[in-house]
Amino acid sequence: MAYTTIKKPSDYFNTKLYTGNNTSTSITGVGFQPDLTWFKRRDSSAQHSWFDSVRGVTKQLTSNLTNADTTITDALTSFDSDGFTLGVDSGNYINFNSATYVSWSWLGANGTASNTDGSITSTVSANTTSGFSIVSYTGNGTANSTIGHGLGTIPDFIIVKNRTTTQSWGTKNPAYNSPSDPGVLYLNSTNATDSAQNVWGTSASFTTSTFTVGDWTGSNQSGSNFIAYCWSAKQGYSKFGKYTGNGSTDGTFIYLGFKPAFVMIKRTGVEGWWMQDNKRTGFNPSNDRLEANDPAAEADLNSIDILSNGFKCRQTYDGINLSGNSYIYMAFAEEPLVGDNPATAR
Repeated sequence: MAYTTIKKPSDYFNTKLYTGNNTSTSITGVGFQPDLTWFKRRDSSAQHSWFDSVRGVTKQLTSNLTNADTTITDALTSFDSDGFTLGVDSGNYINFNSATYVSWSWLGANGTASNTDGSITSTVSANTTSGFSIVSYTGNGTANSTIGHGLGTIPDFIIVKNRTTTQSWGTKNPAYNSPSDPGVLYLNSTNATDSAQNVWGTSASFTTSTFTVGDWTGSNQSGSNFIAYCWSAKQGYSKFGKYTGNGSTDGTFIYLGFKPAFVMIKRTGVEGWWMQDNKRTGFNPSNDRLEANDPAAEADLNSIDILSNGFKCRQTYDGINLSGNSYIYMAFAEEPLVGDNPATAR
């Protein structure tokens, strides 16, 4: 029987659209004070920008690049109770005049705590209700080190980035490959699964308190600073999993138990990270696509239907529905399938 643990998903995740103006501007309507906001320009090619409260609002990471932290003082200037404030943005990262933008925001703890659950001490902003935490730590270069994540449940998806040096963004989805499998998909890349890197450790495991890293420079270089974004699935709010494409316009249906507000899909072979949401232009089946690994503007492609209880592939594109191929996904809810306002299809 369907049920939900979170009645109003937008209290913990929300998509906000806005138009830039190159002046100091308060963007409201997010519904909470974000701890992580991911920005992307929609109408033209421009890099993805990630800002979080643990690193601080002046520190930018870019998911389509391997760059270390960049300090930008006039792009994002604060996280606020109902959104965020943009600066004059002299570098035109997230507030270029007349440009259109999408932002995706998650709520953490609106504060941090030291976590000593692992062999490496971490600083954590964790929201155990929604299953999201931001984890900051300094690498020690020792394989099979453990790091506390603060979720209280086993993570279902982790993204890790070296903040100090140039290196790829490592990801792990245990629904696709177990924590002990060294396989990694890079968020900044179209590459297929890489099994050569010791990202997660040879005796890796994810527990309710820690995750394991290897001695790869992208997850545990000695002396480097790292940031990890960790999620655990919550019934009616979030889900992380895998599916197999069928190569048909009557494509694979993925049951989520909620109407998705955001979906990101990655073929485990060579292909980008496709993203759709419920706020940008386009309705079934024309949900506009962006890619986490690509700075390109959004593309109007018939790709997936956003439904009351999941999503369905509507094309044979390699990125979402190549026959016999494996895909991973992460999804967050607009409305649960059950609750005070039961979901309907888009």
